[in-house]
Amino acid sequence: MSSISLLRSSSKFVFLLFFLSIPFPSDATTLPRVAPSQLHNGRSYFSRLLDIPFGWVSKKSSKNLNQWFVTHPKLVENLQRYENEVVIRFNVSTDANEAALRKAIDQMLLDVWDFTANYTDIRIEARRIRPLMGILPSSLQDNHFILIPDLARAVAATYPSNAAAHSVTQFLSKDRGITPANDIPLPRKQGVDDVFFHDYQPLSVTYSWLKLLDSMFRGRGLVRMVNVGRSYEGRDILGLRVGIPRSGPPPGSPDSRKDTILITGGIHAREWISISTVNYVAWSFIKSVDEDPMVAKILEHFDIVFIPVLNPDGYEYTWDVDRLWRKSRQRTKMQYCPGFDLDHAFGYRWDGTQHQSEPCSESYGGDQPFEAVEAGELADWVRNETDSGVNFVAYLDLHSYSQQVLYPYAYSCAAQPPNIENLREVAMNLAKHMRLSNGEVYTTTSACEGAVVSENSAGSTQDTQRVRVEAGGGSAIDYIFHEFGARYSYQIKLRDTGSYGFLLPSENIIPTGEELYQAMKFLGDYLLGNNGHESWSQSTSPDQNPSESFTEDEEDMTELRKRRRRRCVDCT
Repeated sequence: MSSISLLRSSSKFVFLLFFLSIPFPSDATTLPRVAPSQLHNGRSYFSRLLDIPFGWVSKKSSKNLNQWFVTHPKLVENLQRYENEVVIRFNVSTDANEAALRKAIDQMLLDVWDFTANYTDIRIEARRIRPLMGILPSSLQDNHFILIPDLARAVAATYPSNAAAHSVTQFLSKDRGITPANDIPLPRKQGVDDVFFHDYQPLSVTYSWLKLLDSMFRGRGLVRMVNVGRSYEGRDILGLRVGIPRSGPPPGSPDSRKDTILITGGIHAREWISISTVNYVAWSFIKSVDEDPMVAKILEHFDIVFIPVLNPDGYEYTWDVDRLWRKSRQRTKMQYCPGFDLDHAFGYRWDGTQHQSEPCSESYGGDQPFEAVEAGELADWVRNETDSGVNFVAYLDLHSYSQQVLYPYAYSCAAQPPNIENLREVAMNLAKHMRLSNGEVYTTTSACEGAVVSENSAGSTQDTQRVRVEAGGGSAIDYIFHEFGARYSYQIKLRDTGSYGFLLPSENIIPTGEELYQAMKFLGDYLLGNNGHESWSQSTSPDQNPSESFTEDEEDMTELRKRRRRRCVDCT
């Protein structure tokens, strides 16, 4: 019996045990006490908030959300703070406007949600909008609009309902003839995927999920638990190594080492979709290995290491206290401004620009490279793996939002990687396969670009003096690319393009995961030297022409095959 057949035959029992271990909200309905200033006709803002239909945000019921927040009173306090906050989008079209906007962001210590070639999104209290406009040029004052008008409601909708309990009830009803009560909504569809990916999951459930997969598939050598290190607050940074072991050498021995693809999520704590997507892609590769020849071929030649939560302290904090927390939870030199931006904390081209030297800034990366514990733990783990014979051939760092595929370098547009043409080609194909999955358009560009993009920016003599919305030094993709020779290194910003931002409804978990899964299949096939043709033929209809995909000249194909047959000893 295959592992997949075993999974199907035992899924009811295993997942019943798994989800019975999840602490679900109690049946209490009493709301936490709030200050009189928060009362409206004898009722708190939060109580009134939950009376508003959530149809525009999520299919979850307000009753379930009410129960969740009753068990997490600190979240209620932050939700009330978000009552007066909005997210604004500025359309930025000139270098002068970009410089003016950055100056205002620094001066007012605003939270930058996203910046692309066309816009910059900022979270701000409503009462601070007027002072912000007072220091901006008129061209920006007249060129903005509100993306999210009710931030508190959008935040509340991202926390899970008790849908997992409904799934367990459904499993029981099949075996014991129990009919669920009419007032309990059942999941949209049945199956393991829906049980886990119906909602975003907290850290404890995510780690239980990883351990479950490890215990179920370790026997055949397909899955092995990975512990990257420990966070500042002492939490493990866990992941899974997925790959078909080579015949002969025992798993874990030096002779069994294969070229490796690394994929991480959760560097920024509030970007929940990145964590769920890493989990979804890992699960998709595991469950498809006996059914999809392309997946089996990839896993025969490569190990894929999935690390869903690189910032476990920050992620836990978003569940217990503040949904929109971005950084780690490490102490800084300023007592009231804890946390490091892990994506500005790595050692390659780290710089001490103003964005990184101010602890209260959301992009503060420390006063020196690797001051952030979690960044140092990942770097040490990758170095130890490399010293043990592992060759990292690709790295994907998942973020949200804006639907972009970004390639090195992040630190400057004045420098280009030696394989820039291949990086661009693969980036375009990754975006293409994500679009073919669900129709969502992903754009591609260099990670160095801020809010303004010029076609000649890479060769411009003025580029080094250009003021950017956010500094790019010390990024993870630059570090893994340059220091360890992962020649295909990308930061992928997942859904959406701003309607929800970091507060993407959970209905998007499965389609977003499927988009990246298809992109990963292309990447694996490309690294095998097939330029993605096999993965293309399996993901398109017979009337589609594989020649439409990008091609590579014979010299590059030969180099790819050479790189697969030997370890990269001169990558740096």
